[in-house]
Amino acid sequence: MTDGASSPRPVRPYDPAGVERAVRDLLVAVGEDPEREGLQDTPARLAKAYQEIFAGLRQRPEEVVQTFFDIDHEEMVLVRDIEVYSTCEHHLLPFHGVAHVGYIPSEDGTVTGLSKLARLVDVYAKRPQVQERLTTQVADALVELLDARGVIVVVECEHLCMSMRGVRKPGSRTVTSAVRGLMRQTATRAEAMSLIARG
Repeated sequence: MTDGASSPRPVRPYDPAGVERAVRDLLVAVGEDPEREGLQDTPARLAKAYQEIFAGLRQRPEEVVQTFFDIDHEEMVLVRDIEVYSTCEHHLLPFHGVAHVGYIPSEDGTVTGLSKLARLVDVYAKRPQVQERLTTQVADALVELLDARGVIVVVECEHLCMSMRGVRKPGSRTVTSAVRGLMRQTATRAEAMSLIARG
């Protein structure tokens, strides 16, 4: 299995026993006793949680964007405020916020289900990530899978690696965007940003 059509990196099967061993070793390394009450089941709990949190490593974008409707729609489609929960690959701490995903359908007017846009965000969010790459991957996948004539993706997230450690700036949000095709035109981009800003 690979982690996506545009990123054909092979992905190994999930290894819950390996995660449990690593968590146990981590607890020892930070000075804890993994056998004390309260921590005995933590390695197994985290192994189960990580399987869900990193499920996107074993999903391909084309598996979730596979429903298409030929409705001869030529105008912009925009889904705003899609919840994002991801994990910073530098510190393995969460970042969370929202994504706004818009596209202009292909020339034949084919669209996909609105929920598929949210599922596509999840595929890329449920991996060790950086926000910049997440934003770009969603945009490029829409161009590839829908043959969209234009795409805009804006992601706004708070990173706990900035909030609870290091510079310690809780509440600060990072905004990233990726724009493709017709969405690069000034008027079209302005329309999309206006719709996003209405939230």
